[in-house]
Amino acid sequence: MPKDSDGFVRAIARGFAVVQALGRPPGRHTLSEIAVIAEINRATARRVLATLVALKYCEADGRYFSLRPRALGLGLSYLNALPYWGYAQRALEDLRNEIGESCALAVLDETEIVYALRLPARRILSANLGIGSRLPAHLVSLGRVMLASLPKDQRAAYLQSVELTPVTPRTVTDPRVLDRQLDLIEAQGHAWVDGELDPAICGIAVPLRDQAGRVVAAISINTISGMTSETQAKKKFLVPLKRTAQDIRTQMVAVRQPAF
Repeated sequence: MPKDSDGFVRAIARGFAVVQALGRPPGRHTLSEIAVIAEINRATARRVLATLVALKYCEADGRYFSLRPRALGLGLSYLNALPYWGYAQRALEDLRNEIGESCALAVLDETEIVYALRLPARRILSANLGIGSRLPAHLVSLGRVMLASLPKDQRAAYLQSVELTPVTPRTVTDPRVLDRQLDLIEAQGHAWVDGELDPAICGIAVPLRDQAGRVVAAISINTISGMTSETQAKKKFLVPLKRTAQDIRTQMVAVRQPAF
């Protein structure tokens, strides 16, 4: 919706901008800092903060403001609304225990993936990534497999707008090459990415579909680059990964809608 539309409520937009500003490190900010980060004037920031304090989403300590635990519910509202999220936690735990590697579930948000679940294995991967963390979609297997499922016009628009900045020597930087890879991923039903975001990490992912067949998320297995090839990863991980995706999909139909 355009910002100049009659349906666009600026007060709500400014409120979310302030919440996002409060969520930036170090987690506590002055009124002036919040106004700058949220790109609003001090008077507006002051009113928004007063409202958030009254609603107990935010607290003031002298000159500083910080979020309260109630703000966590904003993000959990999205996760709880996903018909597969609760079951997916158990399914990915079983998958991690079976294969001994890190597992994750993510959704696509424009040009980025957002982790909805991430279960690291003890021997691999940074603990800095968790629920809500974002990564460029084209750099990881989770993102690639969801990008491959986009309608052709949406994929074309994405390839025209995305900046394919090299992160490692293996990063794909040519949109034509990426487009061909997405065609292959769409045909084979899984994505393999090795060392394009982090030279030490590789991953294989499959789409998670709803009952109508639409791709709504993706799940992945990630391990240390150099320890396995794509052929070996497919042989070892693809069957349990696809089985887990199907189990989660099957569980969606069992989720009862609330009665009103």
